[in-house]
Amino acid sequence: MIRLLLVAFLAVASLSARAGGVLVLGDSISAAYGIEKSDGWVALLEEELEQRCRDFPVINASVSGETTAGGNSRLTALLDEHAPQIVVIELGGNDGLRGLSPVAMANNLAQMIEKSRAADASPVLLGMRIPPNYGQQYTRLFEQQFRQVSDDKQVPLFPFFLEGVVEQGWLQNDGIHPTEQAQPLLKGHALSVLEPLLPTRCGNGKGGGNV
Repeated sequence: MIRLLLVAFLAVASLSARAGGVLVLGDSISAAYGIEKSDGWVALLEEELEQRCRDFPVINASVSGETTAGGNSRLTALLDEHAPQIVVIELGGNDGLRGLSPVAMANNLAQMIEKSRAADASPVLLGMRIPPNYGQQYTRLFEQQFRQVSDDKQVPLFPFFLEGVVEQGWLQNDGIHPTEQAQPLLKGHALSVLEPLLPTRCGNGKGGGNV
């Protein structure tokens, strides 16, 4: 009996120790493709929050090449494992580059938002655009999905996560992935939607819960 109580206590303690923090569910943009992972925007965010917040980890679950369908299929297990307070969804770019259905992408984003909230986590969206050579109708429909999901689900959105990157010439030779120089800018974009959801102990955060 004592052993069972000890096991239960340790399980609860383990859950408490890992509860909270930020889970980043993204693709190669957040997986620091082509640069050192320690220079990527997620690592920079982790460094800042380590200074501002106590015991508020950043978990980078990003995978290069990930689509919204892939992220949606992985999310439940990630939520169970990490029990985050905030979920950053940076997916959709590969859906567009592969010419996948924007409507299916929107459905996957909506499901990830719902799963996050069901796990008592606050989701945020980092939107994406695709090159105009995919056709005006497709590119417009693709971009509209992020705003539509954000409006329908009332979730914070940064409309174009790579805003300013192209203008500064901060793209790698493939013309898709941001360089090391772009990472502080990307961190700032993410923080602009994360900030109101951070715990009050993090400084500027308002201690928000679900939105």
